[in-house]
Amino acid sequence: MKTNEIMKSVSLTFNKVGFQLQKKSPEILVAAGVVGVVVSAVMACQATPKALKVAEKTQDDIGRIQSAEDSGVTQAGETYTKEDARSDRMQVYSHTGFQYIRLYAPAVLLGAASITCILTSHKIMRKRNMALAAAYATLDKHFKDYRGRVLERFGEQVEKELRYNIKAKEIETTVVDENGKEKKVKETVDVAAEGWDPSKYSPYARIFDEGHPAYMKDAEQNKFYLLALQAQANDRLKSRGHLFLNEVYEMLGFRLTKAGAVVGWIYDPREPMGDNFVDFGMFEVCREKAVDFVNGYERSFILDFNVVGDITDALATHQTL
Repeated sequence: MKTNEIMKSVSLTFNKVGFQLQKKSPEILVAAGVVGVVVSAVMACQATPKALKVAEKTQDDIGRIQSAEDSGVTQAGETYTKEDARSDRMQVYSHTGFQYIRLYAPAVLLGAASITCILTSHKIMRKRNMALAAAYATLDKHFKDYRGRVLERFGEQVEKELRYNIKAKEIETTVVDENGKEKKVKETVDVAAEGWDPSKYSPYARIFDEGHPAYMKDAEQNKFYLLALQAQANDRLKSRGHLFLNEVYEMLGFRLTKAGAVVGWIYDPREPMGDNFVDFGMFEVCREKAVDFVNGYERSFILDFNVVGDITDALATHQTL
């Protein structure tokens, strides 16, 4: 019984180790490849002095052969023909080649194996990235289908509340009427809790609020500013045929992301991919403030961009101009 348990434990341990090695295989292969390239270079450098001695000996041997061929006799006084010279040269060159191979073969083989390790690592990572891209595309499609069904059944307002974890709330605000008098009015706004972050609910969403350098107190001016940048992004998309999300982030002054370097938009009038235009998906939301800002709420704009996903492969297959 104990033997079976020990064998099971050993088998489980080996499986875990094997899984970890497989998981880390790209990093291991790259590290091995880099070390191998460095070591092969060192080995080649160490073999070079010996190779120079071989070259010197070869020159001496060829010189003696040439002298004997010119005089027609060897140093021992024996007759030496052109056929003898040709045969001896072949032997010298063959021996020299063998010596070079013997000296440099370990470095060359190690270098080749190291490059193979690096290329294999790249191949593994490429396969994994392709699998991740396929999985993302599938999830993105399912999410969009699900979102479409929610929109169809419950409407845009309910879908927005569910998606971003916000609630429609009636609040009382102070406005100035046409006579210049202040008065209290009630309005229904989308309210989010203090510290709420839209990127937790949508990976590409960003918030445009008082912390942004271009933010203004007037909501209409903020909206005009964002719409102007949206129009600029669409002009760039149509002129170039593609646009990455990081380019839009940069236009808006947001921090660039790894995902933003691969996701974006494709403009293809013949075979549209997605909406074929840039939409910031902006809507206004009020966030609760610990300190009163505007009637206890801070007005912000949520930007949730309508990217079509990873466009790196699509650039080669879609008409981009």
